[in-house]
Amino acid sequence: MDYRVGIGQDVHRLTADRKLVLGGVEIPHTHGLESHSDGDVVLHAVCDAILGAAGMGDIGEHFPDTDPGYKGAASSVFLKEVRQKAAAAGWAVENVDVVILAQAPKLKEFKPKMKYHMSRLLGVEEARVNIKAGTNEGLGYIGAHEAIAAYAVVLLKKG
Repeated sequence: MDYRVGIGQDVHRLTADRKLVLGGVEIPHTHGLESHSDGDVVLHAVCDAILGAAGMGDIGEHFPDTDPGYKGAASSVFLKEVRQKAAAAGWAVENVDVVILAQAPKLKEFKPKMKYHMSRLLGVEEARVNIKAGTNEGLGYIGAHEAIAAYAVVLLKKG
């Protein structure tokens, strides 16, 4: 078997005029993420991790923010397409591990919903998706409630 590991990262500024979507789940909050699409940093990081492991570039190459067709697009659409592109090249997702950094809101109660949603998008059982959330202990732009970031690691298997 051939295995590959990919890492992805994304960060977006918080803004008062948007809905907050993380892991494909709408989270009640006073601010959302500024972005050309829905700004879902979790799914963006997972997309980049899959693309990196498969040697297929990055999310900006596949879904450029200069394309008006992606304006306001749900990042779930991106992840579905990335998974299909990786599958067409013979790659299957084995597992995903995500870290979300947000000073607020608290995400504990939403992690199971994110895990469920992501497992369906990736075509894997929920046990193969892990989501962790933490604050930045009041430090930097995340700690100052200016942004939310996410990091993802993915294992792909060729089969």
